[in-house]
Amino acid sequence: MRKSIFILTLLVAGALATRAGDGEYPVSKISPALLKNANMVIRLDESFAELLAPDKLLLKHHYVITILNEKGAAYAGMTEDYDRFNEIKSIDGILYDAEGIKIKALKNKDIEDLSGSSGMSLADDIRYKRHDFFYKLYPYTIEYSIEKVKKETMFFPKWEPVWDELVSVEKSFFIIKTPKDYLLRYKTFKYEASPVIKEEGDKKIYSWQIQDYPAVKREFASPAWTSITPTVHLAPSQFVIEDYKGNMTDWNELGKFQSALNKDRDILPVAIKQKVAELIKNALSDEDKIRRLYNFLQSTTRYISIQLGIGGWRPFEASYVAAKSYGDCKALSNYMHALLKEAGVQSYYALIKAGDNEDDIITDFPSRQFNHAIICVPNGKDTIWLECTSQSKAAGYMGGFTGNRHALLITEDGGRLVSTPHYGVNENTQIRRIQAVLDENATLRVKSNSTYGAMQQDDLEMMINALSKDKVKEFLHEQLDFATYEINQFDYKENKTALPAIDESLDITVSNYATITGKRLFIIPNIMTRSHRKLSADTSRKYDLELGFEYRDVDSVEIELPKGYEPEAVPQDVSINSKFGKYNCSVKLKGNKLLYYRTMEKYSGRFPAKDYNDLVKFYEAIYKADRNKVVLVKNETALKGF
Repeated sequence: MRKSIFILTLLVAGALATRAGDGEYPVSKISPALLKNANMVIRLDESFAELLAPDKLLLKHHYVITILNEKGAAYAGMTEDYDRFNEIKSIDGILYDAEGIKIKALKNKDIEDLSGSSGMSLADDIRYKRHDFFYKLYPYTIEYSIEKVKKETMFFPKWEPVWDELVSVEKSFFIIKTPKDYLLRYKTFKYEASPVIKEEGDKKIYSWQIQDYPAVKREFASPAWTSITPTVHLAPSQFVIEDYKGNMTDWNELGKFQSALNKDRDILPVAIKQKVAELIKNALSDEDKIRRLYNFLQSTTRYISIQLGIGGWRPFEASYVAAKSYGDCKALSNYMHALLKEAGVQSYYALIKAGDNEDDIITDFPSRQFNHAIICVPNGKDTIWLECTSQSKAAGYMGGFTGNRHALLITEDGGRLVSTPHYGVNENTQIRRIQAVLDENATLRVKSNSTYGAMQQDDLEMMINALSKDKVKEFLHEQLDFATYEINQFDYKENKTALPAIDESLDITVSNYATITGKRLFIIPNIMTRSHRKLSADTSRKYDLELGFEYRDVDSVEIELPKGYEPEAVPQDVSINSKFGKYNCSVKLKGNKLLYYRTMEKYSGRFPAKDYNDLVKFYEAIYKADRNKVVLVKNETALKGF
């Protein structure tokens, strides 16, 4: 019965104003269970999609939300994007007070129409409709109804009924209608039931729903949102965008579609062909050619986003980039492909889901999940990957932006999923050597030499290539963990290889590093690499632990002490071997020199919720060990004899 009311609500004009205006959504009707931990309650969320034609999709979204407090107000505004492929047909909205009584209705003049262009975009056709009632008398309720038409069918909507953490749901429905003979593909997460499927004439209707879903509170290192809340991903089989037809029932077919978009767009101007010949003259190997051409790309082009129409998915011609010296990720990657082709080096355009800490694609659900393009140069076991939007990254290095995930290789025969380089404990390293001198006034002069490898150098690489020396010094002042200090000198040197590294040298003076009380001197031998992670125990942990970013830190510290001190208390060696990683540290006193050695390995992986308190203990033990103090006492007799 409720489903019939839902469909009728979506299709009958005027239903928006008549239902809730009678006070159907007073806050008093919300279950106490849904108010717990919630900043906002979704009272009703109805999404409807219908495939009207091979290139047209109708979308309707009607939702009613109750804002409980100031934090919940972040959801009160409505923002809807549109472009040449997405047309907004209508937007309606109503504001209600806590009793569900209508306060105000949305008028067209209240809706802002804004450009979606960013500072990184030379041109795009994205715009936004935006509105907010800006009501602050909590709690209150907002209702919106939006109708759109998509003039392409490469992207189908996704259903995420739980919008965010600390948001509860009374009722949420998702319905999609397709021709009966159309293959609709879907994949569900944390949704145990099968969709309800029924036929009406020549149409097939699929529906999903949830109700009375309490607010979810994220936990430290909890898995991806789709792993802890219901989600339904949809994807087409046959699709159309502009004049291009495609099929994404498997990765190979999706690759064929991209290959068609790229066809004949790798033709270089004569002048660039001559430049390629000049650059690769006397090259010793294909690897040498790749490096030379990649350096040429980096030194003569820059990244600028261009997202107009089909240009959001099809690269601009190589001749365009040659003439303009700029392009987006697609254009620059295509240009690099053309340069390599001219040099006789085979390469492949590749699609990838880029982003630091970004989840990998769903590998068993072929669909357009990508937001970036890169280049792959097959070379046996030493395949070389090229990030073509960076003017400073080393050839062959992907880093945290595109490493450790899958990419869709676009070959002559179609698409093929492959893995980008994996960076783990043995690659993401920090090797630090410190020589320091402590004077009688507890001032510490530190000379530190560190080498950061792979993903441990990512942020530094961007910083030293993008910022002035003064700005780099400001950054260091924010990062170093000392109360009062002065940076006397600093320097960085890059080692640009497929596993890049950055050498850092620092000369720092730290005031009052040690504590001197009477005859005693208290000093922490771990000068620069202290863990700051502390977690609270939780016996009611709900979700698995998802730990990423593997790394290894190795520290060797030598501190020259003022003469005349003898050890009174030296911490014992610490050794921790856990499923989450390894930690070892030791302190020794040789003459007037304090020697400290520390290694830390952190692993990635997924662990059951019951292991959480073991992780708490792991971090707690490291936090404590990193701050262990050596206590020295002045030997007055020895000093007099001296």
